[in-house]
Amino acid sequence: MATSPNGSWTEPDSKSLAWITGANGLIGNYLVQTAPKLAPAWRVRALTRAQLDLLDSDAVRREFQKDQPRLVIHCAAMSGMAEAQANPALAHRVNVEVTGLLAELAAEIQFVFLSSDLVFDGRKGNYVETDRVNPIHVYGETKVAAEQIVLKNPRHLVVRTSINGGISRGGKRGFNEQLRLAWKTRQKMKLFTDEFRCPIFAGETARAVWELAAQNRVGRFHVAGAERLSRWQIGLLLAERWPELKANIEPGRAGDFPGPPRAPDTSLNISKVQNVLSTPLSGLTEWLAANPHEPF
Repeated sequence: MATSPNGSWTEPDSKSLAWITGANGLIGNYLVQTAPKLAPAWRVRALTRAQLDLLDSDAVRREFQKDQPRLVIHCAAMSGMAEAQANPALAHRVNVEVTGLLAELAAEIQFVFLSSDLVFDGRKGNYVETDRVNPIHVYGETKVAAEQIVLKNPRHLVVRTSINGGISRGGKRGFNEQLRLAWKTRQKMKLFTDEFRCPIFAGETARAVWELAAQNRVGRFHVAGAERLSRWQIGLLLAERWPELKANIEPGRAGDFPGPPRAPDTSLNISKVQNVLSTPLSGLTEWLAANPHEPF
C-alpha cells in the first residue's frame, strides 16, 4: 500500500512493478521470496548481475524505460570491506555511481536504498538516524556518498542495516553461513570480543523494508536487531544451535585483524522504526529462541 496526499491508504495498481536489485544477495533474495506474502500487490522483477549489468548505464536506462517500475529497492552493492578497500575506484562505481543513476531514473517514484551501519566510526554506538556519519574505510565512504545522493530527493528512503543472517543463494552471504563454511573447511575463526553490531535475520529486514515502502516512508530509518552483540557473542549464540561450531571459533580482538580498519561499536538505535512497524524487530537471542526450525 501507499499513502495518498491526504494520508489515506491506497492500493498500488495490480500491475505495478517493483525492481529489486541484488536479488542474488542475502537481503535481495529475502525481499523477492517474501514479496508474495508481504507485498502481494506488487509484481517483482528480481534483477541479478546476469540479467542486467548495473554498470552498463545505457542498458539500465533502456530497461527502466521499458519496464516503467513504480518502486525500486536497491540492494546491489560491493559489500566486502576488503574488496572495496583494495579497489576503491570500482567500489565507487558500483556503490555510488550506480545508485546515482537509479535514483535519477526513479526521481518520480519510490526508491529504497539499502545502506549500512558502517557509515559510522563506531566510537560511541547506539547511533540514531541523525548522528553524524564518519566512515573509516572505503566501503563506508561509498555508502555515505550514495546516501547523500539518494536523500537529495525528498521522496526517497535510506534503510541502514547491520550484519544480516539467513540462507543466501550462494550459501556464503549470511554471517551464520560464513561460520558454517569455516567449520566445513576446518578453518579456525577469531571472533572479536570488542566489535559490536546489531545482527538481524534477513527475513526480518525484508519485512521491515516492505512495510516501510507500503507506508511510503522517506528519509532515513535504522533497521537492525534489537540487541547489541559482539562478534564473539554472536558466535556463541549460533554455536548453541550448531554445537559443532564451538571447536572452530575462538575470541580475538579487532586490533589484531590485518584487514581494513574496524569500527568498534556501530550498534544502531532502532526506536524510530520500532514506532512505525506493525511488529517490532527482535534481538538475535530472542529471534533464535522463537524460530528454532527456521533455516539459519
